[in-house]
Amino acid sequence: MRLLSRFARPRAGLALLLLLTGTAGASAQPASPSPESAPDAGLIEETVERAKDLPNLRSLIVSHDGSILAERAFGGARLDRPTNIKSASKTIMSALVGIAIDRGVLQGVDQPVASVLAQSIPSEADPRIRQVTIGHLLSMQAGLERTSGRNYGAWIGSDNWVRYALSRPFVDEPGGRMLYSTGSTHLLSAALTRASKRSTLELARDWLGEPLEIDVAPWTRDPQGIYLGGNEMALSPRALWRFGEMVRQGGMIDGKRVLSESWIRESWTPRTVSPFTGDAYGYGWFIREMRGQPVYYAWGFGGQMLYVIPGLGLSIVMTSNPTAPSREDNYIGQLHALVADGIVPAFLPKPDGETGSIGTGDRKPMP
Repeated sequence: MRLLSRFARPRAGLALLLLLTGTAGASAQPASPSPESAPDAGLIEETVERAKDLPNLRSLIVSHDGSILAERAFGGARLDRPTNIKSASKTIMSALVGIAIDRGVLQGVDQPVASVLAQSIPSEADPRIRQVTIGHLLSMQAGLERTSGRNYGAWIGSDNWVRYALSRPFVDEPGGRMLYSTGSTHLLSAALTRASKRSTLELARDWLGEPLEIDVAPWTRDPQGIYLGGNEMALSPRALWRFGEMVRQGGMIDGKRVLSESWIRESWTPRTVSPFTGDAYGYGWFIREMRGQPVYYAWGFGGQMLYVIPGLGLSIVMTSNPTAPSREDNYIGQLHALVADGIVPAFLPKPDGETGSIGTGDRKPMP
């Protein structure tokens, strides 16, 4: 892991912002011990009841120190049935890249992606494409024009998704502002495939599926047969929970090492800020604060969510209707509120006389 010590550092302004919110220093401990006090079971029950009122919600799993406290399926969904986790796939891709670096398949985050994908770079591509690193792609700082949002259709309609992504014009310098783009994560899938000479599906099954004892179903492939990086992965809510538990425990599950603790630490280091939410972003993980607690979360279109709150020993999964935008009618805000207003307070010390109710009159504003 020669290059693992050479991770990019967050820019000064971002570091100051996160220091003020209490987030920056928290990323150094992936598996912190949780408080010893018993959780507020009534508040958790209220939160589950409140969740039932969200018509798009399909599942909810809440666990504390590995023990499941609440597990519900809604709208005909099943907790053991694979579902499209949409862009939460980007968080899974980050883990696969970390394992690839640990195993020497990739050199490190400072490795130029052109060193692996040179044959796919068009001759007319901007020379700056050779400055784009694995780390830039992970943190959405490649500088390339986005292939998400309104550009997504043209990208997946092209006959070569890798070549198309590499040929996008630069709208910022490599290492600049966050430009959320599924094309960037697809380049990581292509790099993994080329470097390992194995498909991303094979790697996911071998490196994650087997040790986590979860099923990883096949998902969308590009015209060249490369599995789509950063979207369309299919995992059951329970499988996504197992992944979250592994990360919460510092890369361990059932006594087995799956992912290095150093990679989780680096993935949870803030590197840029989302222009959509204002939340920090690391390597495939969004970062925010709830009730003074650092929260690391994966977010997929429609509301496919994995929250890991190591300071409280919490892993939380929510899956939703994958066809309805999660930002419409502030649905993502409602999901965050279930965590910030209901689940997190259930594990925090309460002042004398406080009931823990999350009724309308007692609810605190979401961070």
